[in-house]
Amino acid sequence: MNCRGPLLALLALSLGGCTFGVPIGGSGKAVNPADFGDADRGIKSKSGNPPSYVVFGRRYHVLDSAAGYSERGMASWYGPDFHGKRTSSGETYDMHAMTAAHKTLPIPTRVRVTNLANGKSVIVKVNDRGPFARGRIIDLSYAAAKKLEMIGPGTAEVKIEVVDRNGKPARVRTAPLKNSDPEGGDIYIQLGSFVSEANARRLMDELLSRREQPLQVKRVQAAQGVFYRVQLGPLADVDEAGSVQKRLKRKGYTQARIVIEE
Repeated sequence: MNCRGPLLALLALSLGGCTFGVPIGGSGKAVNPADFGDADRGIKSKSGNPPSYVVFGRRYHVLDSAAGYSERGMASWYGPDFHGKRTSSGETYDMHAMTAAHKTLPIPTRVRVTNLANGKSVIVKVNDRGPFARGRIIDLSYAAAKKLEMIGPGTAEVKIEVVDRNGKPARVRTAPLKNSDPEGGDIYIQLGSFVSEANARRLMDELLSRREQPLQVKRVQAAQGVFYRVQLGPLADVDEAGSVQKRLKRKGYTQARIVIEE
């Protein structure tokens, strides 16, 4: 069932589609939701990608790069109530297409979603913003949720990872499982990756104002260009990193992830 709740359904009437107040911009030209072309080429939608936006008093920072992104948490799904309405990308939401909503990944992004309870996985295109219910990391279309066998329960614990057109994850190391050996690499919490250094500095200043440190903005040359990554650390071990990550997510930095850099 639609897990966004009656309040969000009412908001949708005034805010348009599933954006819930996210600045849209752009022309909103209709595009086939099944088309992964722009996601594979790294071309962002003209709408749905503000540097940051606020929903229900919480600010979300949209990532400039999806490379290497992975996350675990609860997925929900949305269906008939939003079918035919406008998404954050400007596309028309099709509950039968393989799409999804995410709070901070660039639009569009190709993502593999795996149901950790049964091992079933699907590849979806992120073309919308949400879910904004606490504890949810991704909102799947009806079609995607059906393939993952989560229609009845309404939610499922999943792993999401950004993949390329061949279904392979980007080659960015993430933290090993708790208590495993980090192989001597430095452990950080990464809170964002930006094309604009100014945006990275803005996020770092915000974190400093909330007494988070030590922080750094790291300039990285990647195949897609130069990125500025906001990182907290280095940290002593994976246990400490896990604790810091949980604290940051409680503060609203849901994009916080553990990375190891050699």
